[in-house]
Amino acid sequence: MINYRFYPSLLNVFARYVRGENLSAQELIDSINRVPTPSTAAQERGVSFEEAVVKGTNEDRFDPEIIRKVRKLLPRPIVDTQVYCQWQIDDVLFYGYVDLIGKFKAVDLKTTASYQAGRFTHNHQNLYLHALKRKGIKLMEYVIAEFQHDGRSDVYVESYSLTHPIDKQLEEIRLLKAFLEEHRSLITDRKIFVSPGEDADARRKV
Repeated sequence: MINYRFYPSLLNVFARYVRGENLSAQELIDSINRVPTPSTAAQERGVSFEEAVVKGTNEDRFDPEIIRKVRKLLPRPIVDTQVYCQWQIDDVLFYGYVDLIGKFKAVDLKTTASYQAGRFTHNHQNLYLHALKRKGIKLMEYVIAEFQHDGRSDVYVESYSLTHPIDKQLEEIRLLKAFLEEHRSLITDRKIFVSPGEDADARRKV
């Protein structure tokens, strides 16, 4: 039986809270409840960059060399884009959309102003790999474009296989369930909880 629906960005925010980063319980609850917040310039750049790389939309806004480097790292052929993934973990339906898949690997495009190696080691998007295993996907890759404030740029790749440990992510899922139950009266996004007899499929819920 599925009692919860979790998605990677929520779990990654919760991971920041668990690590004691600058995030209050109320800010976490606001995130769980999807309280609208203005998009940051960095978020908008990320969306624009992804569309430029994958669709060619307004690609002249970016350094053509960075576009070329990133495209060279994408699978050929690209089998599909914005691929829905879901994986049942105990009583949790983990779900989300990965940017694109090839025959053997899934790729998520990222942008940052300052890259640190191993940044995505414990990212909850790594669980997409397990959700896509039945499609023959064996590798989850992050292709990261770094746009530094001084105008310099570079591209990095992090690759994770099915054997990469996910114990930390699974523990954070268990902790998030406990947090939700403790604060259940404050949770207004009812998509988080699955009611008895309700269809748990997230595609029809978000």
